[in-house]
Amino acid sequence: MLIPSIDISKGRAVQWRQGREFLLDGGDPFVHLERFARIGEVAIVDLDAAVGDGDNTGIIERLCRLGRCRVGGGIRDRETAVRWLDAGASKVVIGTAATPEMLSTLPRDRVVAAVDAWDGEVVDRGWRRRTGDTVEARIERLRPFVSGFLATFVENEGTGTGLDLERSKRLRRLVGDRRLVVAGGTRSVEEIASLDGIGLDVQVGRALYEGALDPAEIIGGLLQSDRPDGLWPTVVCDESGAAMGLAWSNLASLRRALETGRGVYWSRRRGIWEKGSTSGSEQELLRIDLDCDRDAIRFTVRQRGVGFCHEGTFGCWGDRQGVPAIADRITERIRTSDPDSYTARLASDADLLRSKLVEEAGELADAVTTEETVHEAADLLYFAMTTLASRGVGLDAVVVELKRRTGRVTRRGGDAKTPDLETTS
Repeated sequence: MLIPSIDISKGRAVQWRQGREFLLDGGDPFVHLERFARIGEVAIVDLDAAVGDGDNTGIIERLCRLGRCRVGGGIRDRETAVRWLDAGASKVVIGTAATPEMLSTLPRDRVVAAVDAWDGEVVDRGWRRRTGDTVEARIERLRPFVSGFLATFVENEGTGTGLDLERSKRLRRLVGDRRLVVAGGTRSVEEIASLDGIGLDVQVGRALYEGALDPAEIIGGLLQSDRPDGLWPTVVCDESGAAMGLAWSNLASLRRALETGRGVYWSRRRGIWEKGSTSGSEQELLRIDLDCDRDAIRFTVRQRGVGFCHEGTFGCWGDRQGVPAIADRITERIRTSDPDSYTARLASDADLLRSKLVEEAGELADAVTTEETVHEAADLLYFAMTTLASRGVGLDAVVVELKRRTGRVTRRGGDAKTPDLETTS
C-alpha cells in the first residue's frame, strides 16, 4: 500500500535530495495532511530534529491530532518515543538509536525501525553519517522487537530515478513476518503495485507533492475486478464503521472523490455520481481502504442530511442501530425543543442536568446486582449523551478521545480527586 510522507523543516513541508540538498518547498504541511489522510496512514518526518537543528514538535503534535500519523526524525531515546506515542502517533520510526535494550521497553506493535542506507550501509544524523553497519545485520538484530522496518535507499531519495526493486525483494524475504516499507526514488504506479503484490508498502513524498504520481491511479493500480465493466465494489461506512450501503467506483470517480474530499461514486446508469449533490445529504470523505484481496474498497465518510439511502434512511439496510441511534434520537429531541420532551427540558436546564448526572453516577457506583448495574448504567449513559448533545458534541469525538487515551504509553495514577467541599457539606 501507499504511505504518503511529509518531511518537515522550519515548519514547512519540504523535500531534500539524498538528505543533503534542498529540493523543493511543498508548503503548508496541514494542507498535505488533509489530502494524504484520505489514502491512509501518513508518515511525518522531522528533518530538523533528525539533523540536530531544532525541531517541529508543536506542528507535528497538531498533525497527530488531525490524522493517523507515524512520526520519525530525531527520536534517539525512549523518552522521546514515548512522548510521541502519548501525543497520538500511531507508530514511531526510530533510526540508529534503536537498540534491543531500548526497543524492549516500548510496545512492539507501534515501533518501526528505520534502516536508512547508502549503497547498503546504514546512515544516521539525517543520512549524513555512515555507521559501518549493514541493513541486513540491523534487520536481523532488531526483528524481534519491532512491528516492521522502513528501508530508505538514500542514494535514490528525491531523485525520481526509481526504486531498487531487486533489493526491496531481498529485504522482504529477510524481514519475515514483519512489515516492510521502502522509500527512495519512487517514480511509477507499476513499481508500487509490484511491491504491494509481495506484501511491501511504499513511502512516497516528492512524487505526490509535485503531482508526478496520481493517488487515484496508485489505488486503481492495486485493485482488480472480475466484472466486464471493471468496476470496484465500494462499501460505504460511517465513522463508527457501520455499513450504510454498497456503491461502485472506477478510476474517474475515485479521482474525483480524492480531489474533492466528497463521497463520489460511479453510477452504472448515470456515470459520475456525487452523493448529496441534489438531495443535500452530502458526504465528507475521511479515508479510503482496500480489502486484503485488493478487489473491494471501503469509503469511510461523515454523512450529512437524512442519510445514505434514497428511501431517506441512514443506510440501505434501514436506520442506524445501537448507541449511535439513541444519540441521534436525543439530538433530534433537543433540536426540535419539544415541550413534552424530558430530554429537551434537561438540555435547557443546566442545573437539573448536572444534578441528574451526579445522582446517577452515585447510584451506578452503589449498584450491587447485575440488574441494578445495567439499569443504573443505562440511566447514566442517557444523561451523559444528553449532556453531549446539548453542547453540540458528537459521540465520534468521544470515541476519538478514548482511542487517543488507549494509545498512551504513560499511564496516570488514577487516584480519586479531592471531593468538592460544597457538594459534600
